[in-house]
Formats: sequence, C-alpha cells, structure tokens
Amino acid sequence: MTKVDDSPWPSCQAQGGRRDFVRKTLDGILSFLQEAFVTREISSKKGLLQSLDPRIKLISVLALVFALTTVRDLRVILIFYMITIVIAHLSGISLSFFVKRVWLFIPIFTGVIALPMIFNVFLPGQPLYHLLYLGPSASLGPFALPESIYITREGVWSACVFTLRVAACVSAVVLLFLTTSQAVLFRSLRSVGVPKVYVLTLEMANRYVFLFLEIIRDLYTAKRSRTIISRGTWAEQRWVGGRIGYMLIKSLDLSERVHQAMISRGFNGDVKIIEEYRIGLPDYLAGALALASSALMILYD
Repeated sequence: MTKVDDSPWPSCQAQGGRRDFVRKTLDGILSFLQEAFVTREISSKKGLLQSLDPRIKLISVLALVFALTTVRDLRVILIFYMITIVIAHLSGISLSFFVKRVWLFIPIFTGVIALPMIFNVFLPGQPLYHLLYLGPSASLGPFALPESIYITREGVWSACVFTLRVAACVSAVVLLFLTTSQAVLFRSLRSVGVPKVYVLTLEMANRYVFLFLEIIRDLYTAKRSRTIISRGTWAEQRWVGGRIGYMLIKSLDLSERVHQAMISRGFNGDVKIIEEYRIGLPDYLAGALALASSALMILYD
C-alpha cells in the first residue's frame, strides 16, 4: 500500500509561520481591550470603592487628579500612589492586574517626554554622568550646543517626579474605571453636568471599538482559511486597503441602522440604568476626605 504524505503544504506552512502574527496581534488587541474596559466582574464585587456612590467617586477622582498635577514634591506623589495601591487591594482588585494596567503604557508615552529631561541640553543642572564631549564650538545648524552632554541631577529628579505623577493620576483613573460599570459611569458623567452629546459619543465609541475589532478579526480569519498559496506582498497590501474601505462603509451603514433602531425603541440620548443610587453618610465622608486631601496637596505645594 502506498504511503500518503499528510504533512502540511510547504507554501501554506510558510505563510502561516510568516503571517500568523497578524492574527495573534488582532486577538491580543481584542483581549486587552476587553480586559481593560469591561469591568463588570470587578465592579460587581463587594469592596471599598464599589460601595460608594459613583458620582462621589467621579468628583473625588477629578479633584485628586487636578490637585496632583500641581504637586512637585516626590514624597507627596509617592504617598498618594501607595494609597491607591492600598485602596485597590481593599476594593478586591488584584495588585498584579492593577499595577500592570497602570505601568503598561507609561514607559511608552511618558518616557518620550521624560527621557529628554535628564540631559543638560534640555534641562541644565549639576552633572551626574558625562556622556559625550563635543568641544567649545559645537553646534547643530543654527543651534549652539554645550561643550559636553551629560545627565543632570535636576533632570533625573524632574523625570522621576513627572513619571510618578503620571502613574499616580493614571492609578486613580484606573480605580474609577475598574470599580464602576460603564453604564453607571456614563450616567455619572451626565449627573455632574457633562453634555449629553459627549456622553453619547463616548458610550457609542466604547461599544463600537469591540464590535469592529471582532469584525476585523473575523475577516482576517476567513481570508486565511481560504488561502493556500501566498499571493505576495502587493496583493496582501491591496487586500488590506480594500478591507479598510469596506470597514469605513460598514461603519457608516451600521451606525445609521443602530441609531434608527435606538430611536425606534425610545432612546432620547440619556443613559438609563436599573440601579438607583442615593448618596449616604459614607459617601459624604469619602467625598469630604477626597476634597480635603486635594486642598491640602495644593496648599502644601
């Protein structure tokens, strides 16, 4: 009996190894967004922040973040950040999950701003570590450069203060999002005076981002399941360009149909939730403590 070779077709195997990262990237983006924004499981737990009125939480976080942006003392910022970690633990949030959510984007976005601050070219100060000697007449086009480039003590301190301040502010915002469901949070925005159109835009954008990521992932999975031989880079780029146009048309059509369906069901732009929240004594105490802490941070600095 003739032996049949059932190994994968070489071109298909090479294509899978070469392009499988695209599917993994789409799956990773979708899972991260779902894990980062869908907070129903955490917000339904019994914890410190979950027991507070969402309007009090929103006002308190906004006040604390505003006060923290004016603080330049690293010790105050560090104390505030440690308090957010303690509150996260008391609210039933895994510390590893919480810290990862805070520090995942800080090196990418904050580092771009904070890194140049450590050099004397941008922030002069006392030398901490010499990097390069340029000479007395160094210049970059019309711009004069110092004789040597080095890391300054003041620059490192400013970069640390800036990075930790961003981490503390992001921690407070992450706590708000993790301990408050999306519908309740949007309702809280309306209750504090945010215009209806902005709340509606945020709510619909939050829903659409998951929907379209799922559609994109399904499109790529369907294409990959029907592809045997690679068609080359140019053909793949044409396919991507065509899918971008398709997604634009689909988004316009879907938004119109969804809006008409919402209106036919009585939607008037206001977020409706089943739960009814009433501000009690613990909420007043928590709000007063947050506002007092914000005032102390501003006055102390």
